[in-house]
Amino acid sequence: MAREVNFLAGEPRVRQLALFIAALIVLRAVVGAFVPLAFDEAYYWLWSKNLAAGYLDHPPLIAYAIRFGTALFGDTEFGVRAVPLLAMVGASWAVWRSGTIILGSRTSGALAALLFNLTLMVGVEGLVATPDALSMAAAAFFLFALAKVSETGRGGWWIAAGLAAGLALLCKYTGFFLGAGALFWLALVPTERRWFASPWPYLGAVLALAMFVPVLLWNAEHGWISFARQFGRVGEGDLTLRFLGEFFAGQLGLATPFIFILGVAGMIRIFATREMRRSPLALAGAMIAPALLYFLWHLLHARVQGNWPSFLYPAFTIAAVAAWNMGAVKWSALFFRITRGLAVPVALGLTVLVYAQALWGVVPLARDPLARLLAVDYRPVAEQVDALRMENNARAVLTTSYAQTGWLAFYLPSRPPVIQVTERERWLAEPALDEALFAGPVLYVTETWRDRADIVAQIVGEPIRIARIPRMRNGFLFEDYAVYLIEQPRVPSFE
Repeated sequence: MAREVNFLAGEPRVRQLALFIAALIVLRAVVGAFVPLAFDEAYYWLWSKNLAAGYLDHPPLIAYAIRFGTALFGDTEFGVRAVPLLAMVGASWAVWRSGTIILGSRTSGALAALLFNLTLMVGVEGLVATPDALSMAAAAFFLFALAKVSETGRGGWWIAAGLAAGLALLCKYTGFFLGAGALFWLALVPTERRWFASPWPYLGAVLALAMFVPVLLWNAEHGWISFARQFGRVGEGDLTLRFLGEFFAGQLGLATPFIFILGVAGMIRIFATREMRRSPLALAGAMIAPALLYFLWHLLHARVQGNWPSFLYPAFTIAAVAAWNMGAVKWSALFFRITRGLAVPVALGLTVLVYAQALWGVVPLARDPLARLLAVDYRPVAEQVDALRMENNARAVLTTSYAQTGWLAFYLPSRPPVIQVTERERWLAEPALDEALFAGPVLYVTETWRDRADIVAQIVGEPIRIARIPRMRNGFLFEDYAVYLIEQPRVPSFE
């Protein structure tokens, strides 16, 4: 086998990479302080106001993270995002250390951390306060702990792996794939099979499951509602190929094109050669394989959302550097040289463009997808809604979508009660409804394309439209809202 060459040898290069990574982290924090909240973030912020051991969509860690961040920095965009942003700093360190062990070079580890931070998956999902940021960090530390198991042979690192896996399970149910990856690694690599006869892996697994017990108990108390929602997707839908192209196109964009090519090349190297039975590079492949197989199977029945594989990106970017490092010796094709040369500048350019679009809308689009996801130019809408509320002496604002519930609760200047009268299973942690709020007029606010005034009439009372409020950007109307007044509401029954 030809000897591999490290393309970025030398301590000065390591320092340069470290400065580059630090600059990306600072840029992400600055953008995070000014970009308006995504509707999911506002939804999780409302979770943080009523802490519980579980919620409809996910385990509870994101709610506790937001609660801690807002306790320090207030109910601001930065406060909501502070802990996820900090978690991505830790994730970058863990990817660097894991890459150093797996790839055998500090410089390769630094390059893996750089590529990790340059992906749009990290640049976007690592910026916003969603479970994905915390999940990526937990997965990075899990990978690091197993790399230390391989490097040192010390069983105590299995406890660290168990702690990371427990945190991953408290982020998202995809944390179970980390355990599957660890089992696959142990079964696949002959030198690691000895751990099956050791108590340490089992102690780590017990720790992870013990951390997850509150989520299990919460689900048991609520009819397994969260498990049914998430695991009920398994195998749903008829057999189809139509989601495959969408999934890979999404990952091509989220990884950025040339890092994606490198990552796939690295995975092919691991899966198709003896590396899959050799430690430590086999570890990266083993961490990817179980989840990848599941996602491919799921794609034959239903859509896999682009953010779902986010927790695989620590291992994926290490695989990308494995492909980078073997390029000069084994690959001489012009295509690969171009891929390696463009990976960093193209990823950086896309990251800057996405941030600029989120902040300023530098590309004028009539249907800007970022503006629709984020509360871009939403404050004027909230101010007009609040003015209408005070003008009509409305005691509460009603909604029929969790997106509007979160945004209105966060951005209405007077912070009145905001109540979603549909999908009440989303709000199981809330205190009992205050009936006094319905002793006078209330408002109903909705996107016009999602108007459910008919449902509101059945639940609360007849709504009368009193306003239509546009949301504009760069002269384009990309969303508008209907505001209804219910003068004599009745107390809704959510039984």
